[in-house]
Amino acid sequence: MAGIVIVAHTPLASAMLGFAEHTFGVVPERVRAVDIPPYEDIKVSFDRVLKAAYGVNTGNGVLILTDVMGATPANVASKLEALGPLSGLNVPVVVLAGLNLPMLMRCINHRAESLEELVKKALAGGQNGILRLGAKVKE
Repeated sequence: MAGIVIVAHTPLASAMLGFAEHTFGVVPERVRAVDIPPYEDIKVSFDRVLKAAYGVNTGNGVLILTDVMGATPANVASKLEALGPLSGLNVPVVVLAGLNLPMLMRCINHRAESLEELVKKALAGGQNGILRLGAKVKE
């Protein structure tokens, strides 16, 4: 089972994990949230993300979901991914930006799949979860 770490601006990561807990009745196994507050030292943020990644690592990879590409949460997560074996995790780390609730639900429901398959499911869940409501679709 791949581990999942939600890394986002405060309080989004905790809120996303709270939604998962509400939906499943418990905090899903091997899922952690790291809120990144404004003005926190990047080294401190990185250390907290690394600790969370260690906490969810079962040897099958770690998927990190972030809110906005180019912002501090995504940059910190990307730094962990870029370290590769130097991180000490000894598993692949994949970072996806653009987190939304359908993406998170898809990830939790498909955690037993390989990391690459989980990434595909997450991307599809995120994209398919964006819909325009109330408008007729033109063909």
